[in-house]
Amino acid sequence: MSTRRSFLASAALGAAAAITSAPSLHAIGFEPVVAGGKHELPALPYAFEALEPHIDAQTMQIHQGKHHLAYVNGLNKAEEELAKARASGDYALIQHWSKQAAFHGGGHWLHSMFWKVMGAPGKEGGGEPTGDLLAAIVDSFGSFEAFKKQFSAAAGAVEGSGWALLHYRKDDQRLLVLQAENQHKLSSWGATPILGIDVWEHAYYLKYQNKRPDYVAAWWNVVNWGAVASNLASLR
Repeated sequence: MSTRRSFLASAALGAAAAITSAPSLHAIGFEPVVAGGKHELPALPYAFEALEPHIDAQTMQIHQGKHHLAYVNGLNKAEEELAKARASGDYALIQHWSKQAAFHGGGHWLHSMFWKVMGAPGKEGGGEPTGDLLAAIVDSFGSFEAFKKQFSAAAGAVEGSGWALLHYRKDDQRLLVLQAENQHKLSSWGATPILGIDVWEHAYYLKYQNKRPDYVAAWWNVVNWGAVASNLASLR
């Protein structure tokens, strides 16, 4: 039994890493809790109300405790079904469960990062980056303001549900802004997200209704640039 659990845990970690092309889950501070081969919902690094007034406590409670949990459960289910398929040799539903693993695995990975790159406004969150992170942003986008405008535009223009993401591409040491539809479509191979904003409606609708640009503008007040800088440094 211990061998089987070890195998499932290793397979789960590998699947999550492959979804985002990340060279290491630990490299950007994502350390999924896996007990007995099962993914578990990580705790928030702050209180639900810590991001107010920009992101309200009720939204955080529902977002983390309901939506993120659903992705964790969905990933566990998909990996269980794929393990059953391997054991039985019946791959009739391989396309379905592979898609489920990508969707829920992407949701788990991105949300685990999302919580960590935000912090209490005026304390950990807000302001502008400094040091090597700022230098990298200026090198890749021309200025911090140019980056901020592009990122905000990308977040506002995500078609339907998805994410705006700042990636680091190790091959040429560049930062780039990309979009992700849902949690896994339009993914870029060879680049690792170091910052992201969730623009699914569940991330903002209670407070901002259909005013996504207002949510994006408010979100800049809670970005934890120290965490983003650590993510970048660990990948270089």
